[in-house]
Amino acid sequence: MSKSTFFTGQPVLNQLLNLIDRNSVKALARVGQHDRYYRYFDTYTHLVTMLYCVLNKCTSSREVVSGMQACSNKLQHIGIKKAPGRSTLCDANMKRSYKVFEQLYQQLYRRYGRFLPDSRQASVSKLFIADSSTITLFQQILKAPSPGKLNGKRKGGIKVHTLMDALDDVAVQISFTAASANDMSFLKEINLEAGSFIVFDKGYVDHGEYQRMDDNGVFFITRQRKGASYVETGSNPVSGEESDAGIMADRSIVIGTRTHRKKIKLKTRQVTFFDKEKGRTFEFLTNDFSLSALQIADLYKKRWQIEILFKRVKQNFPLKCFLGDNENAIKTQIWCAFIADLLIKLVQVQLKRKWAFSNLSSIIRLHLMSYIHLFDFLNDPERPFSQSKAHQLKLWGLDIGFKT
Repeated sequence: MSKSTFFTGQPVLNQLLNLIDRNSVKALARVGQHDRYYRYFDTYTHLVTMLYCVLNKCTSSREVVSGMQACSNKLQHIGIKKAPGRSTLCDANMKRSYKVFEQLYQQLYRRYGRFLPDSRQASVSKLFIADSSTITLFQQILKAPSPGKLNGKRKGGIKVHTLMDALDDVAVQISFTAASANDMSFLKEINLEAGSFIVFDKGYVDHGEYQRMDDNGVFFITRQRKGASYVETGSNPVSGEESDAGIMADRSIVIGTRTHRKKIKLKTRQVTFFDKEKGRTFEFLTNDFSLSALQIADLYKKRWQIEILFKRVKQNFPLKCFLGDNENAIKTQIWCAFIADLLIKLVQVQLKRKWAFSNLSSIIRLHLMSYIHLFDFLNDPERPFSQSKAHQLKLWGLDIGFKT
């Protein structure tokens, strides 16, 4: 009698939770006193509940609680005693600081970042990308100005400023502001090692930060705004190969401002590139003079990786409906979505079989509380089905030559 070898004594959710050190969660909660005044619903239970929410794409606290109550006999296997009440969950989302989940994400990234190699090749070893994405809210929780009304309700928004490592393909640093806030403020929070490259779009125009990066040995690549003032000091030769690839000019310029208290005069490089596919001309600005003009253009193209990250997180996790209508609850859910993204990414890179992230996320959602060995199942998902199907046919005397 054939048996499937993919069953295990732990639900899929607990297999993902095994990547998280529970003692570390307890230590973070103890240092920040995040479990104060909570008798049963500690930080770890809160984390498990929110991961159940985002992995299962729940859209309300009632859906989370009722779903966990429906599988109450399995909760002890994921490390909690019982499903929380709605009021308990909503109260914790409002009062327990989102900072503990931020610290947990940073801790997980430091621990597992080296296991996230990427197949894409870059001409530099340390490449970071910065950008922001706006999540629409139906209330002005962060006092963001409204672009209009929808269904009689005035909308607000939260802007998620993100720094990602281009090779790891996950977020390294995240910051939140109201949707109306300027992107430039995020540059002040970024501190990179000397020799690193950072790519961002033309929304981040801050000559003071450009100067700080240059002083710290960090190279930036961005786009130059139309009408920007600069002084051309020279030009660099463009090879025939670069010209055929779209490089139109490679100039040395000086940028700065006369209205700043400290007059800034920064020597930079302006690379003009014509994109034949889009039929557009781009002007790139950088403080690196060692790479070729074509390499500068190619590095800026990698900025689209962060757009893929935003799309991945928004499509696979519930960031349209939040479990609370307060700032802390919203930030908590966003951080738990990024924790879930990191956990699934860790599973994806360790599998022998190639899975698209969206398909992998769907499989995990469908089998979140199933007792199957996640890695064995994902590496060969057809085998257990064919064995069990053949076994069922034989039991009913309907052996019709089903190949196992």
